[in-house]
Amino acid sequence: MPSDRSPSPILPGATLAILGGGQLGRMTAMAARPLGYHVTTLDPDPSCASRFVVERCVTAGFDDVAAATELARGAQVVTIEIEKISIDAMRAAQAFAPVRPGPEVLEIIQDRGRQKAWLEGHGFPVGPYREVNDAAALTTAAQALGGKLHVKVCWGGYDGRGQAVLERPEDAARVFGELGGQRSVAEKGLALAQELSVLVARSPSGEVAVYAPSLNHHVKGVLEWSVLPGPIAPALAERAQQIARGIAEQLKMEGLLVTEFFHTEAGELFVNELAPRPHNSFHTTEVACATSQFEQAVRAICDLPLGSTEIIRPAAIVNLLGDLWTNGEPDFPGALALPGVRLHLYGKRQARPGRKMGHLSAIGATSQEALERVQAAYARLTAGR
Repeated sequence: MPSDRSPSPILPGATLAILGGGQLGRMTAMAARPLGYHVTTLDPDPSCASRFVVERCVTAGFDDVAAATELARGAQVVTIEIEKISIDAMRAAQAFAPVRPGPEVLEIIQDRGRQKAWLEGHGFPVGPYREVNDAAALTTAAQALGGKLHVKVCWGGYDGRGQAVLERPEDAARVFGELGGQRSVAEKGLALAQELSVLVARSPSGEVAVYAPSLNHHVKGVLEWSVLPGPIAPALAERAQQIARGIAEQLKMEGLLVTEFFHTEAGELFVNELAPRPHNSFHTTEVACATSQFEQAVRAICDLPLGSTEIIRPAAIVNLLGDLWTNGEPDFPGALALPGVRLHLYGKRQARPGRKMGHLSAIGATSQEALERVQAAYARLTAGR
C-alpha cells in the first residue's frame, strides 16, 4: 500500500493478519472476532498458541518474505505480536496492506543498541550504558560505568534470556563468551525501588489513549506478577505517562507501545525498554479496564475510535510457567474457588520450565486486595502436592 495514502477506518468484516502466532496473537485474535473481523496468522510453530482460534495459520519463519507477502495479499491490515519479524518480510507485506506498526518502528525497537541510542537522541531518560562489540569493549565499559553491569544481547533474547551479570571487569571475557560473542548493551546496575510500565495506543489518524501505569515484579528477568493500577505516587504516574506518550508520538506509532521503566531508590525514572505490541504486564486490562489491551490493539490498527482506558476495578495477574506442571496438573479448581479469580491458558501443548503457559487474574476493591487474591489463588495450584 502506498505510504502517502490517507488512513481510513478498516471496518468489521475485513481480515486482520498477525505476524506471529504466540499467546499475544491468540488473545488479539480472540478480541478481534467479537468485533466482526476475520483473522489469519503466521508462525514457525505448527502448533502455535493462536492456531485454533484463527481462520488460517501459515506455518513459516519470521523471515519468510514469500509467506508474509501471501498473508498480506489476503488481508486489509497487518500487525505483529513479536519483535522477531524480519524487516524485509514487513516491507514485502507493506506492498499489499498497511503494516501497523510499520517496519521503521520495528527496526528501531528490535535492536537494543539502536533503541537506546534513539531514546537518548530524542531526549528520553535512559540509565548509564555502553554498547559493546567485544570483550575488550565490555572491560572498558565496566571500568567506566563502575559496579555491577547487566549485559544484554542487542538482538533477540527475552524473559531473561540473552542476558548476563558482570560483577568485575576481569570477568568480561567469560561473560561476553556466555552471550555468544554477540553485540550487546552493558547497563549499569541500578538500585531499584519499583519497575513500572505504561501502555499507549495510537491510531494512524493520531488519536492517543494512555493507560495508568502498571506495577511489575520480575524474578530472573521473567514477570512474576503485575497489578493495575500500580500503587505509586500520582506525580510519578503522571511523569511516566507523559514520557510514554512522548515516545509513541515521536515514533509515530500505529498500534500499541509499552514503555517499561526503572524507578530508582534515588527517585530517578529511566526507560528500560520498549515493546511495540500487547504486553504481559497489561493482561490485567482484560478484567480491570473498560477496554482490554487486545481490543485496543484492534481498534488502533484498524483506525477505529480508541476505547476508554478507565479502570473499572483494580486487578492483578500472576504468570503460570511450565514448571508448575512438573509434578502433575495444577489444582485449577482450587484456584478458581476463590471469588474474582479467572484462569487464562494459552493452548500450548507442551509445558517446559520457564515457558509461559498462561496466567491467573483477580479483581479486588484495591490493588493490594487484587494482588493478595491472585497470589492466594496461585498458592492453591500446588497446595496439595
